[in-house]
Amino acid sequence: MGFLLNALVLTGGGSRRMGQDKASQTWGGERAVDRVVALAKAMGAARVATSGDRDYGHEHVPDPSPDAGPVGGLIAGLAYLESGRHRILVLAVDAPTLTPEDLAPLIDEREPGAAYLGLPVPMLIAGAAIPPDTEAGWPLRRFVERLGLVQLSPPPGALARLRGANTPEERALLLGEAGLKA
Repeated sequence: MGFLLNALVLTGGGSRRMGQDKASQTWGGERAVDRVVALAKAMGAARVATSGDRDYGHEHVPDPSPDAGPVGGLIAGLAYLESGRHRILVLAVDAPTLTPEDLAPLIDEREPGAAYLGLPVPMLIAGAAIPPDTEAGWPLRRFVERLGLVQLSPPPGALARLRGANTPEERALLLGEAGLKA
């Protein structure tokens, strides 16, 4: 039986270090959320949903615990997208300069999925692998550890794109590296 791919884009968070909503920021004339959703579709995702406290016009599932950290939105999104045969690609909205080449090693992994060393997102997981005792307040790293995801070395030159932009300085760096205007 083959596996199909769905994707979840985490859009929650207060964007305190950035000073403004990261999902709505423009990167090369597109909102970050739109760029990340398009990347997920380019990777072959049949369905792409966002999870957070705001709906950005894409398929969306609200985070039931918006102040508890990203795992609550992750749990809700995975439950929403999972249908037994699907693997889920989890992406962060603050990494809109990721490339298909950055994500290909994750997509190539099978159960239970994979993440990059030291970076809990992006990750690829099999929905059935979610520990039943997972709690919304868990740190993402604990979630990844409990899933037993394969830990891969990041592709050469991809580390900054994988980490994404949490500050205006990181955003400026990524915009420059990608040759994009705000």
